[in-house]
Amino acid sequence: MKRRSIIAAGLAAPLLSRRSFAQQKPIRVGVLTDMAGAYAANTGKGSVTGAQLAVEDFAKSHPSIKVELVSADLQLKPDVALAIAKGWYANEGVDLITDVPLSSAAFAIGDLAKSLDKVAIFTGGASADITGGHCGPNHMHWCYDTWSMPHGVVAATVKEGGDSWFFITADYAFGHALQSDAAGFVTAGGGKVLGQALAPFPGTTDFSSFIVQARASGAKVLGLANGGGDTVNCIKQAAEFGLIKGGMKVAGMLVLLHDVHGMGLEAAQGVSLTEPFYWDLNAGTRAFAQRFAKLMPGNMPGSVHAAQYSCVLNYLQAVAAVGVDKAKASGKAVVDHIKATPTDDALFGKGAVRADGRKIHDMHLFEVKSPAQSKSPWDYYVHKRVIPAAEAFRPLSEGKCPLIKV
Repeated sequence: MKRRSIIAAGLAAPLLSRRSFAQQKPIRVGVLTDMAGAYAANTGKGSVTGAQLAVEDFAKSHPSIKVELVSADLQLKPDVALAIAKGWYANEGVDLITDVPLSSAAFAIGDLAKSLDKVAIFTGGASADITGGHCGPNHMHWCYDTWSMPHGVVAATVKEGGDSWFFITADYAFGHALQSDAAGFVTAGGGKVLGQALAPFPGTTDFSSFIVQARASGAKVLGLANGGGDTVNCIKQAAEFGLIKGGMKVAGMLVLLHDVHGMGLEAAQGVSLTEPFYWDLNAGTRAFAQRFAKLMPGNMPGSVHAAQYSCVLNYLQAVAAVGVDKAKASGKAVVDHIKATPTDDALFGKGAVRADGRKIHDMHLFEVKSPAQSKSPWDYYVHKRVIPAAEAFRPLSEGKCPLIKV
């Protein structure tokens, strides 16, 4: 387990403050992430860095509150993730667990947070069921989900004539949820789903047999209900099999910046995608990207990295508002405060956390640039339009969250 501690202390503080600071128990934030697997580029060290920058900024305005940051690799195994979470919460004084890029693990950790009255904020896990059937009073879902990511992409693709689909789907909770939501948008737009192929996760690197099935189906669109390295491999192999040249459109339901970086603009050009954050979107995102790149040279932050900054900073601000002692005694009290307070930061703009724990904010529809259009490293997206927060996420009434009385 890798650990990193950041202590927000003021050496020049008055003696009384320093004594109080020494007696006060620290707020401990645990980043449970993927350091080496399929989602490492989109989460991993970048998620830890995003959290670190949030702790640093919080320390500037609240130097009397001690914050410690720890991190660990969940190895994309639900049992490993849950074991780490239990140890952190029960034995190591961790108050908040973030990231968790594995939806099945997020479900279990959400239940654990409730049972121990701790807090979990999921940025890497994508299943919309995290705030649907698996919602709870002690966890929130930041960044995106399997409803918001395909929503804009599918609607645009069907409208442009892509009305028949074949899905390659990661065979676990995240992939199933992503396909289910995307397929719903296809049929709602008047299209049809002609078939699917379930790819074992993790461990699948050769998608050729699934791509052959997709081509044989006669579908106009290949929908990729997977993420990270799996999406990269699928798009590269689809290009090698001539699907795109043959007229079949490839639509990634959850394509992120580092996926585009991994496959290169030659393969990814023209792909439509939805993200809540892009490093070159405005002055605030560019300023954050510069700070991030100093800690991770040659890299730019993606949506999950930005969400780590946003959720950790909002959590710590809520801790300051309710008081450290109360925050450590009751995670639900902190979550309730966040839900009652509108959010506004330079990375995601204005937003809010709904009663089901879903953080809502604007999403953005992008198109990947061609190599000729890109003018500098990481200059990958053309901004097409804003999807307002009210439209970007599944309506509260449709989520089947037990916390919501319909």
